[in-house]
Amino acid sequence: MIPKPTIQISIDVTTLDEALALAHGAVNAGVDWLEAGTPLILAEGMRGVQMFRREFPHMPIVADLKTMDGAGLEAEVMFKAGANMVVVMGQAHDASIIEQVRMAERYGGKVMCDVMLCPDKPARARQAQLLGADYIIVHTGFDERNMIKGLSPLDDLPAVLAAVDIPVQAVGGLSIDQAIRTLEMGAQIVVFGAPLVISGAEFKAQEGFEEKLREIVTRVKKIEIGQRSSE
Repeated sequence: MIPKPTIQISIDVTTLDEALALAHGAVNAGVDWLEAGTPLILAEGMRGVQMFRREFPHMPIVADLKTMDGAGLEAEVMFKAGANMVVVMGQAHDASIIEQVRMAERYGGKVMCDVMLCPDKPARARQAQLLGADYIIVHTGFDERNMIKGLSPLDDLPAVLAAVDIPVQAVGGLSIDQAIRTLEMGAQIVVFGAPLVISGAEFKAQEGFEEKLREIVTRVKKIEIGQRSSE
């Protein structure tokens, strides 16, 4: 288990220059983990992860692969590039989760299982834990929530938290306040990306990115202090 609320920032841009600028701003603001978001991985492949590793040698890095097949190979590429964590989809075959876990064990990495679109998210999260996943992502997808208004990962989070003993994060269309609320609900990792990084429908940074993140880090630390005080 991770010892405190962890702040993860998803770098969801499509060029290395933009990604590096955002990553420096995020690290300066005090985030705990950097995520090479799916748009960055699609645009630049493993180079984005390699760049983050060179620039931030001690920073945990998540590679959001959203793997559905070929999980062992994809994980190996990203672990060799410098990622600490990779993402496999819960909708993938058990074999894909198993292969990604096997590769993580070989390279000293970790596996996140994203239960987006799983018919029974708590059950699949529990299965993923039993198969060796280290983290669960409760995710409502961009296209899904744009088509079906009102969907939110907050609806699924309590049941998934009750189903597993490993750290959980919730992502997908959450405001900053809602994302921070996930910690109060029991999530251990809070993820910020689209509300901060994506301006409208474009993959580019909003202005004031670092300043907003500093405010968020301060708010999360207050939650951490409150949790410690209640122990």
